[in-house]
Amino acid sequence: MKRAQKAYRTVGKNRNRLLPFLLGGMFALAVLSVGSLFLYRSISKRIHTNPSIAMLKDNWKVYDYEAVYNISGALLEKNPFDNNTALTYRGYAAFYLALAATVPAQAQSFIDEAVRALRLAAMHAKERTLPQIYYMLGKSYFYKNSIFSYHYYADMAVRYLLLAKDSGYESDDISEYLGLCYAQLGMTTQSIAAFSEALLVRESDTLLLAIAEQYFKGEQPATAKQYLFRIIQRSDDDFLVMRSRALLGNILLGEDDFDGAEKEFEAIIEKNDNSADAHYGLGLVYESRGNLAKARAEWRKTLRIQVNHADALGKIQYYR
Repeated sequence: MKRAQKAYRTVGKNRNRLLPFLLGGMFALAVLSVGSLFLYRSISKRIHTNPSIAMLKDNWKVYDYEAVYNISGALLEKNPFDNNTALTYRGYAAFYLALAATVPAQAQSFIDEAVRALRLAAMHAKERTLPQIYYMLGKSYFYKNSIFSYHYYADMAVRYLLLAKDSGYESDDISEYLGLCYAQLGMTTQSIAAFSEALLVRESDTLLLAIAEQYFKGEQPATAKQYLFRIIQRSDDDFLVMRSRALLGNILLGEDDFDGAEKEFEAIIEKNDNSADAHYGLGLVYESRGNLAKARAEWRKTLRIQVNHADALGKIQYYR
């Protein structure tokens, strides 16, 4: 019994001795935790208030183009003359922000910044990155041409897309963009060649219609018809089918195939009675058969849909 009491007193003394050490350890651990948290917050704050190329690339990887645009802008404010990486990323981000913009003024601002930044970046770019910059510049000029409808930048788009292509840059859509740009420039032969090359890479109904339109402009209606028939037979896109039928109807009118033309125009009207061009074309069919009453009725429908339809106005005035 005495031995047990002695042992108990010994344990109690040891506990009393250990308690200060335990409390001290807990306090040290708490101080260390608070210090670590403070250090983490300090480093984190420093990282976020001091933009870096690493931050730029991290945000680019997750497609945060707004963040890339803002970070690159902050980097260029600090070093506007010797930061080609920031210029390149700013140009890329501005391009994608322009595509996503819903307000025309914003789209214009972003696409202008894309062109400015990428042209500056191209001046000092490394050889391995230059082809991609050319490619993005070509696309930027293409969309700039679309946004600023009263200006023409298709020639600049062609210039940089060809530079990208000649530099060895590979992208499935280069030939298609070139075809569209050549079409805007009225360079029909070059447009057909580019579209034909694009068809070898990726065939689409939109591309088939584009090349059909160029063959028609190039006075090769028989070839245009082959592409139009393919679209009409296989496409699920009503809008593309109606555009194809309208062009086919005009081709058939030129070939004096009035029954065929009538079929195409009526097929359009069945889908969309508000097609001014289809009603005008149907009026031409009736005119060719000598049925001027029906022809004028179709041209009046055309003008009700589109009051400034020049061809319909001309026909109405001619047959007064």
